[in-house]
Amino acid sequence: MNIIDYVLVGLETATTWQNLWYCFVGVFLGTLVGVLPGIGSLATIAMLLPFTFSLNPTSAIIMLAGVYYGGAYGGSTTSILLNVPGSASASVACLDGYPMSRQGRGGIALFGAAVASFVGATIGILAMMFLSPTLAGVAIQFGPTEYVSVMILGLIAAATVSSGSPLKGIAMIICGILLGLVGTDVNSGVMRYAFGVPELSDGLALPVIAMALFGVSEMIESVGKVESSMIDPKAITLKSMVPTRDDVKRAWKPILRGSLVGSIFGPLPGTGALVSCFGAYAIEKKLADDPSRFGKGAIEGVVAPEAANNANDQTSFIPTMSLGIPDNAVMALLLGALMIHGISPGPQLITEKPQLFWGLIMSFWIGNIMLVILNLPLISIWVRLLSVPYYVMYPIIMVLVGIGAYSINNSTFDVMVVAIAGVMGYGLRVLKMPPAPLLMGFVLGPLMEEYLRRAMLLSRGSFMTFIERPISGTMFALTALLILWSVYATIRGRKRALLRPTVENLAK
Repeated sequence: MNIIDYVLVGLETATTWQNLWYCFVGVFLGTLVGVLPGIGSLATIAMLLPFTFSLNPTSAIIMLAGVYYGGAYGGSTTSILLNVPGSASASVACLDGYPMSRQGRGGIALFGAAVASFVGATIGILAMMFLSPTLAGVAIQFGPTEYVSVMILGLIAAATVSSGSPLKGIAMIICGILLGLVGTDVNSGVMRYAFGVPELSDGLALPVIAMALFGVSEMIESVGKVESSMIDPKAITLKSMVPTRDDVKRAWKPILRGSLVGSIFGPLPGTGALVSCFGAYAIEKKLADDPSRFGKGAIEGVVAPEAANNANDQTSFIPTMSLGIPDNAVMALLLGALMIHGISPGPQLITEKPQLFWGLIMSFWIGNIMLVILNLPLISIWVRLLSVPYYVMYPIIMVLVGIGAYSINNSTFDVMVVAIAGVMGYGLRVLKMPPAPLLMGFVLGPLMEEYLRRAMLLSRGSFMTFIERPISGTMFALTALLILWSVYATIRGRKRALLRPTVENLAK
């Protein structure tokens, strides 16, 4: 089958009434949680995981993916109108979006963000359509040795390249791998790390850990910090969204450049949408005729990051679906959702289950069209939602978390695990220990163990196979360099922190 045949198969799958409905539900919820600060698409996907068990895998992944990229659309609304980003990546839109809103041009900023998001997503989808089969064609030659090395490189890169302490990220990955090993050993049938608790014989459930780390801890951290604000919905009308000719002239090139930046950074592990957004913003400021306009309401400072954000979100599916290697916490959740449904993402997915893979890609086109419709005419509704007091929302969300945890195994034990792990997750946030690497290690840990055992059987127990094989040897060399760089960066950061007070005293 050529790519046209695969596209037709995907369209047939994505346009069934069931998949259209769940695509709409996903992008609607994504927009909703993107607009409401303090929740986020990651926590929402974690809470929805138990409710997808009764769905077929294609409908489930289409809905969860819709929540993910839908959140990028909604996150710009609060950034522009309130200077309160709905997500970390949406914070870049605050720099020029909020000044535009203060100047009475909030409608134009919202329109520009919506168009840029659509264009960025479109370019990202095209990149996924053409790059994923190529990458899968290369990865199909991988053996267990290569998969172990790629997984380790992806985890280390996600921990060291992203913001925060690299050593803390690596520590969280190790903790996640250890948690993923809890339960019954598949090969020997012996319980391990269960401490005599029968409920742990099947291991810790992915939805339980995800809801605790990103649902409960997020709610605890947001209580008392997120306040509702009143905005006059009548101030944002369709008429106020019509851009001037100068706005269009200034915006179209930054939209294309931002889409390209997001498409480049999206598949790379550890970079994330925030890096793409700041990169696109920095490029536009560098290329601008008058850089002083940035930060004061430049339309380029809104559209470029938004295009990069959505292109990044779409292309981040490339390594997840083609290699089975997630490059961020949301992709790890989606990978876990597929595994729960008995599907192993990887190079075989594209050829063995084309309905799922290409149906997901075609649903991206449909979902992004739905998002444009949801974000422009219904903007006044999203604005009204910002007036809902947070003390009303978070108890409802916590109840839904409890129901979702109980529904996994109909066990109160899972509810207690969510409560305990949620408090521990909040403690990790206080200590500035990133929870995302922990989740990625939890998902990939059992897979790494399985491939490691296969590699050891094939090599008769020799670890030299990881160095002797060219691809795995290269991957481990890169991993070693990343670890050395993270140690160096940590030591250098501590030295600078120790020297800063001395320099300040000398300056005085």
